[in-house]
Order: sequence, then C-alpha cells, then structure tokens
Amino acid sequence: MGQLGRATAAAVGLGLCALAVAGCSAGGEAVEVDSVPVDAGGTLRQAVDSLVAAGSSKVRTSMEMASGGTKIAIRGTGSFDYAERRGRLQVVLPQDAAGDADHEPVTELLTPGALYMKNRGEGVPADKWVRVDTTSLPDGNLVTGGATDPLMAAELLRAAREVRQAGTETLDGVRVRHFRGVTDIAEAARLASPPARAELAAAAKGFTVTRVPFDAWLDEDGRLRKVRQRFTFSNGRGAGARSAPAQVTVVSTTGMYGFGAPVRVTLPRGTDIYTGKIVSATGP
Repeated sequence: MGQLGRATAAAVGLGLCALAVAGCSAGGEAVEVDSVPVDAGGTLRQAVDSLVAAGSSKVRTSMEMASGGTKIAIRGTGSFDYAERRGRLQVVLPQDAAGDADHEPVTELLTPGALYMKNRGEGVPADKWVRVDTTSLPDGNLVTGGATDPLMAAELLRAAREVRQAGTETLDGVRVRHFRGVTDIAEAARLASPPARAELAAAAKGFTVTRVPFDAWLDEDGRLRKVRQRFTFSNGRGAGARSAPAQVTVVSTTGMYGFGAPVRVTLPRGTDIYTGKIVSATGP
C-alpha cells in the first residue's frame, strides 16, 4: 500500500475519512450573471483573498468515503481565523463496526504546518494531544484529518480552470453563485500563498490524481460560502496480484458562515503532547 493509502487507511480506521458524489463538468470561463459578463475563473482565484479580508467565520465540514463496500461519513463544526490561519474544529466520528455511536468528538486545532488532535485514537491518554506535521503528510492534510483546512480548500481554487457558473441559489439565507470546474493540486501549490505551499506540494506528490473537480458557492462580496472537492488516490490494493491499485474517492465539503465570529485557539503545552505510539483499528 502506498504512503498516502496507508495514511488514509489509518484515518478510516479511526473514523477520520470519507466519500460522496460531486460531479463537476467543464465549460468556458466567461459566464453571464444578471446579464453582466463575469470571469468565473478569476473570481474563484480571488476567493482565498476575500476570505482573508473577511477575517474569520464559523465552519461546517463534511467528509465522505467508500472503502471496501462501506461508506464512512464524518462531520465537523468550528471556527477559523483566515488572517492568522488558525482554527478549531469538533469532528464527530461515525459508528464503529459494532454499531457503537458513543464516540467522543475529536478536537482539532488547525495551524500553519501543524495539526493538533485530542481524543485522536486508541492508546492516547484522554488529557493528551497528538501533534502532526502537516507538511510531512502525503496528502498535506487534505483528507487525513477528516476535514480539509478551510483556507487550504480555498487555496486550491487559485488553480481553478474549466469553470462555468451553474446558477444562483440561496444558502443559509444568502444569495450565492454556484460554480463548477476543476483544479490541480500541483498547480495550486505553485500559486498558493507561502504558508500553504509546503502542504499542497506534499499533496501533489502523494495523490495519484492531482486533478480535483469542485463545486464552489460565492456570495455577492466574493466570499467563499461553500466548497465541495473530490480527491482521488490509490489505496495500493487491486482485485488481484496483477491488478492496478484500486482508486479511492474522498469528497470533502467545507461551509463558511457567520463571518466575523470570534476564534479562540490555545495551543497545548509541550508537556501535553503525546509522544508515544498511536494504535489504530488498522494496525500500526
């Protein structure tokens, strides 16, 4: 199994991964909105700057995945500071194989280059945090944590192409424009702001398919309100010894609302970080 496949298999074992169905189609970049021509691709490429200008927001996350005929879904809620690039999420795990739904939510602290998790997995003391260097993850933490960093999801749109507008909708009571297109992780890494480059560069090397279809919803101020991205990678296991590695699709959806919401992220002390071995349902 490849490095990314192992990382994601471990995430699935802990309930931290997912699948969905966000079909995206190609089209021209010039679209009409209320009879006014709009450069859809250019608008999306500025989405990350609009978020930074907005300061902060509340966040909803969803990640879905199909693995071995089983669908796994993870949900999260929290808030994110786009200027400081820090956030806090509570990630709710799915039922385990025995149908036990009584899981403690995983608390995640998102910071530039590092992810901190509490209630991370079996064998980790309840009062300890796990720290992960996200630049060393083969997916750049786009899927392994069970939620995509909201600003990283926006950074991927810097390489948006084949964009077309799919219409206008109402989302959380706000009028939004719905766009569809594709992006490329490697190209996004080249265009990303400095704090995001290392993580996206790691993901570009780890994913077998760097092309990422997406749906994105922007409000009238150009702020990203929701983005759904479909990632594809190999789990390293085909149907037979000579088979090509099986492809796994993970769909991550991130919603932004409540702009200006306060964000409180207090990093754990060094003595609160667990340094021992982490046990998962899939083994070491």
